[in-house]
Amino acid sequence: MIAPQTYSKAHERHASPKRPMPEVYRTSQLLRMWQGLAALEREPQPSLDDWRVCSDVVNLLESLVDMGELQDTSGLLQDAISELAQAGKRHLSTDAPLRLSAAGIQAVRAVLEDYAQALEHLPHRTMIRAHRRTEIRIRAILSGRSQPHDVEVVDL
Repeated sequence: MIAPQTYSKAHERHASPKRPMPEVYRTSQLLRMWQGLAALEREPQPSLDDWRVCSDVVNLLESLVDMGELQDTSGLLQDAISELAQAGKRHLSTDAPLRLSAAGIQAVRAVLEDYAQALEHLPHRTMIRAHRRTEIRIRAILSGRSQPHDVEVVDL
């Protein structure tokens, strides 16, 4: 079963076209993503939610880049996508803990840092638009409508 979309077109229309997302929402997102990364780095058994939240942020940044709102300043976006996919596949095939390589940690951390900057500076409406586009793209991939550049989605 596919979860309902997080934001609707109405959410997007009503979000500020100039001001960033309200601080309480930014703080919540940032806390969750940094906790997820810390768990992937250090916990003996990181949870699927830890992996998902990092994957979600990477996918959101990819949408922002595709929308022309940001550039991949670190040059590590594709590496982060690949590393998270490999960790997910490894976990599914061997039941190994969800782990990233050292290079994967570096790539994911760089992308999360870029996303944190975007969250602080881009308008709330832009962030919601990126979230909506990301959910639509992920749903399309899960229903078999992937594009040539898409990395296989691991549904954990």
